[in-house]
Amino acid sequence: MRRAFSLLIAAMLFAAPALAADEATTANLDVLRDTIRANRKALVAVNLTLTDAEASQFWPVYDRYQAELKAVNDRLVKIISEYTDDYSKLDDARAGKLATDYLAAEEDRSRIRRAYFPDFLKILPGKKAARFYQIENKMDAVIRYDLAAYIPVVEQ
Repeated sequence: MRRAFSLLIAAMLFAAPALAADEATTANLDVLRDTIRANRKALVAVNLTLTDAEASQFWPVYDRYQAELKAVNDRLVKIISEYTDDYSKLDDARAGKLATDYLAAEEDRSRIRRAYFPDFLKILPGKKAARFYQIENKMDAVIRYDLAAYIPVVEQ
């Protein structure tokens, strides 16, 4: 699993340095997002050993799950883009609104993950379902860590 995550990190690091450029932020976030989406399914496949029976049921649910998360992740990217475009001129009201929007998106993300867990438990044994969520959490942690380097702290 470590090697697969290293590959994801390498792909993100290759795409991420350009995030610092203001004019290209949106385009580069799109590239990063597409790279992550393409690699995410492969990383799950490599690190979650599914039987043929499990795989035939798991992947359609996984695809629906990711489709729902995509909408939330797109909102998060929009919030990050809005923030990085204007962070040096944010007033209190705008900073509060962006933070509120971010927290709402995170709540929606958590709601989707919670809602799908029983579906994954119907398909996978408990340990394998837990492993799937661990894999998801590890990928999300890598992504968040990498993005944190490119998101400036709110100026006071």
